[in-house]
Amino acid sequence: MATGSRKLELAKRHLDRVLGAWTEPTDWDDLSLYGFYCLEAAVEAAALHFGLRTSKKHWEKVDLAEDLHDKKGLPEIGDLLRDLNEARKATAYGDTDRPELDAEDIASQIEAYVNAVAVFIEPEETDE
Repeated sequence: MATGSRKLELAKRHLDRVLGAWTEPTDWDDLSLYGFYCLEAAVEAAALHFGLRTSKKHWEKVDLAEDLHDKKGLPEIGDLLRDLNEARKATAYGDTDRPELDAEDIASQIEAYVNAVAVFIEPEETDE
């Protein structure tokens, strides 16, 4: 069964790929795919931690991220999730154009979100 801690660990594994992809030359395939999956896993980790319902639908995860921002103070990443989903589709399917994105900014925002989620989840592990 999925837990907040397990989803956070998944997000961190994806984050490693993100942090290796943004430098010149940018690996847009890894940055868009793993960036998107990293954020989704981090959103799910936070949702599970707070007892919220998760979803397999990408657009519902955007809504969930916005709720987590509004109600729990996590960084605003709804637009970034939308942009990364478009970049992911451009990479995976090749039938759309990748949005204009700044690789370093994307990596920084993703890392900040994962770290913000970790602040909520990881203190529990030290209390046990």
